[in-house]
Amino acid sequence: MANILFYIALFLIWIMLLYHMFLMQGGYRHFMTFERVIPEWEKNMVNLPTVSVFIPAHNEEVVIGQTLQAMSRLHYPKDKLEVIVINDNSSDRTGEIAGQFTAKYPFIRVIETEPPNKGKGKSSALNEALRKSSSDVIVVYDADNTPEKMSVWYLVMGLVNDPKAAAVVGKFRVINAAKTWLTRFINIETICFQWMAQGGRWKWFKVATIPGTNFAIRRSVVEELGGWDVKALAEDTELTIRVYNKGYHIRFFPKAITWEQEPETLKVWWKQRTRWARGNQYVVIKFLGQFLKLKRKRIIFDLFYFFFTYFLFFFGVILSNVLFIINLFYNLDLSIGNVAIALWVLAFLLFLAEVMITLSIEKAEMNRTNFFYVIFMYFTYSQMWIVLVVYSLYLEIKRVLFKQEVKWYKTERFAQKDKGGTK
Repeated sequence: MANILFYIALFLIWIMLLYHMFLMQGGYRHFMTFERVIPEWEKNMVNLPTVSVFIPAHNEEVVIGQTLQAMSRLHYPKDKLEVIVINDNSSDRTGEIAGQFTAKYPFIRVIETEPPNKGKGKSSALNEALRKSSSDVIVVYDADNTPEKMSVWYLVMGLVNDPKAAAVVGKFRVINAAKTWLTRFINIETICFQWMAQGGRWKWFKVATIPGTNFAIRRSVVEELGGWDVKALAEDTELTIRVYNKGYHIRFFPKAITWEQEPETLKVWWKQRTRWARGNQYVVIKFLGQFLKLKRKRIIFDLFYFFFTYFLFFFGVILSNVLFIINLFYNLDLSIGNVAIALWVLAFLLFLAEVMITLSIEKAEMNRTNFFYVIFMYFTYSQMWIVLVVYSLYLEIKRVLFKQEVKWYKTERFAQKDKGGTK
């Protein structure tokens, strides 16, 4: 029995590793070709749509000034652009600082959330801005983001030139990547996510996921969907599934770049990633239960990806670890012995190859320091995710069983040097 369980664990782990190798190849191909369309696309950038940039902000005094400074530099006709800071029940100087920019830049304004949206989290804040705006296109940025000057231009360019796209998502980079060992890990993680999960899935399946920031979506689509789901902790993933179910697609266009802040301490990382994991688990449970009713079976790619990531893959890893530990103290008569060791070594080398090839896309990240961090990451950061996903699943099951209200956790911010907005 132990041997069968071990084989199941190895199968699940290797399926995920090989799938990510496949995605990595697609991401690299997308990187090599995605800019070729830009000269032709530029010719169609006439009669531009109106754009509203939504920035949900709850107690963001540390970062909101830097973010709005980047917004003031955006390359887009100002008579067709408005930046809306959604001040959501802040008790600090967020509104005051944002007000200083409204006095200087007529296209920037501040709105206050009102009941029932007040203080309920990001989805509710976005729904408030949706109700109080009327532009053709909605762009969303988190309050810690400093988008590069051309980011909104490129997001809109994707929509203008792809009529079947409901949304266009850009690329985000980590502004505080070199700050701590944790931010170095997160920087590697985000690069791999974008070029594997986003770039790879777009290249092979024409599927991408709306992130929490740096994306543009047509107002008509958001209104057709009834706005953002206020029960979803990962409102971006949940919106993605509904977009695909309506027959639209989401384009990954990494020419649109923003710089965002990542957690610098384990405490902040744990809370943020727990919210992400719970949010994605909520989406999987919600839509797998409705799978037979879904109109567009194409979204099985996204549902399968999240189901495999947050359920099957981690089950395989946990199972293999448990069997390994038990075998240290009690002989389980595992018959594969040296084969298991060889497969583990090969899995590690495959992980190392995947990550380093992906990092080579961002040339500045391909260095000796990151090579050693990737090795260290396999034995530390990757294992932390296992514990976190199990804990998140426990919280999500508890919420469902006891019908608990979803509580939004706002990520703690740290003061940073402005890196975006001018490119």
